[in-house]
Amino acid sequence: MAAVFGVSVSRSTVLRMVDALPELEAPAPRVVGVDEYATRKGRFYGTVLVDVETRRPVNMLPDREASSLAVWLANRPGIEVVCRDRAPFFAEGTTAGAPQAIQVADRWHLWHNLSEAAERSVAQHRRCLRVLVPEPATAVPEPLPEETPGSPWRTSSRFADRTRAKYATVHALLEAGHSRGSIGRQLSMTHRTVKRLADAAAPEDLFHGQWQNQPDLRPRRVQALPRRPLERRLHERWKLWEELVPLGYKGSYGRVSAYLWEKRTSPRPVSARPPSPRAVSRWILSRPENLTETEQLRLKTVLAQCPELEALAGHVRSFAQMLTERQGERLPEWLDAVRQDDLPNLHTLAAGIDRDREAVTAGLTLPWNWVVVEGHVNRIKMLKRQMFGRAGFQLLRKRVLLA
Repeated sequence: MAAVFGVSVSRSTVLRMVDALPELEAPAPRVVGVDEYATRKGRFYGTVLVDVETRRPVNMLPDREASSLAVWLANRPGIEVVCRDRAPFFAEGTTAGAPQAIQVADRWHLWHNLSEAAERSVAQHRRCLRVLVPEPATAVPEPLPEETPGSPWRTSSRFADRTRAKYATVHALLEAGHSRGSIGRQLSMTHRTVKRLADAAAPEDLFHGQWQNQPDLRPRRVQALPRRPLERRLHERWKLWEELVPLGYKGSYGRVSAYLWEKRTSPRPVSARPPSPRAVSRWILSRPENLTETEQLRLKTVLAQCPELEALAGHVRSFAQMLTERQGERLPEWLDAVRQDDLPNLHTLAAGIDRDREAVTAGLTLPWNWVVVEGHVNRIKMLKRQMFGRAGFQLLRKRVLLA
């Protein structure tokens, strides 16, 4: 920017001037939102405090310790409401530094925690999801089709047929008194090919490697392939044939290759899959009017087959009604109803809510919300990336507070 305005100044001077700027004297906030931000994700964190009424940041702390937050709150006795998530260090710091303030738990985090507990509960009852898919009929292993001259199974026997025909022709000419050179000229064969055919005692002696089992390629009902290696290695034909030979298979590589090719190119029956636990939990957590008719029908079928999931759906709808209609006074009733059903994941959630019941009740009752703080946390991430994390906490704090 200095170069654009034609100002000759170094980067260090600019940073020093920004650091020397005086901080604005903001009025003492009445409603404060508090959240953490990462200076180095997973290792170092700080705390940002926002005036919820004016939606402006009022301070940044270099750590997220409860003691630091308590000291900052204790110096501002006019704070009446503290909006926070359910992190224990923020709860402890608020209680110690501002005992007169009302603590409000964030509604988004409450719904997010309920969503995670619901998905885990659905995953524990995944066996109930199979009712949406009919049991497949037992598949009977089909034998390989009988070889016919026009079928692809004859592809691997063409070499054997040609070899037998050449062998018979060469030996017939030898018996008629023709020399090997004459035979090569008549049949357009090299001397080496004629010699190999003439020296062989039988056509089978000419088969080597993948053709050594060609005598078994005469039209017949082909031996069924072992199913396990067939399903495991459809794309490795040669290795599959090498595995089948020790198992007693007498067929050729060509037959195995043609069989697998037909299996891979033939249309397969489309089999339905049961819905995933995440999909079912999404159905349960969504408003019924936002689901399609198919999703509503499938959800109804699942709930009819599983009493636990039906109870889970009832608790989720009840909590959603409390959340949207601000009926925090119903929270004790909801917690008692959850404990009466066999839903361990919801029991864990209920125990955590019970430990922070006053803040959760206030979050489900009062209009104050913590979400404005999350917007500033995202902005801090953007400023950090602009500075590549090299300027330190002081400059980051100046840019956040003076923006």
